[in-house]
Amino acid sequence: MHEWALAEAVVSTVDRLYQENGRRKVLSVKVLIGELQHIELEVFSVGLQNLLSERPFDSDVFHFEIEKASFRCNACTREWLLEQHTGLGEEEREAIHFLPEAAHVYMRCPSCGSPDFTLERGRGVSIQSIDLEDNRQG
Repeated sequence: MHEWALAEAVVSTVDRLYQENGRRKVLSVKVLIGELQHIELEVFSVGLQNLLSERPFDSDVFHFEIEKASFRCNACTREWLLEQHTGLGEEEREAIHFLPEAAHVYMRCPSCGSPDFTLERGRGVSIQSIDLEDNRQG
């Protein structure tokens, strides 16, 4: 399950930043999950909980945001979202999930029909922000 590997990468990154910043309390971690990553949030959350059992922060500091997949036509510059492309069946969506470059096989620009477009957003998992407790004395 790739959810566990992704959870491990997120926890490892947060733990490294926690260590590098004087072990300041982790208040909040915002994780951006691309729509094309197509992960099961429940499995990802369970992975986080298990990996955090020996860490000084717990799963309730993690907040998830799904980033919609968006494309930009290189011919006419039109931008559109994956959800606006109604001609895709479940098989096509699954193929695009495993290999986002496959979108060029199944999709065309809704304005000009060009197959020359770029995936702008909605791929991968990233940490958008980490908030740490401010330990400064004032």
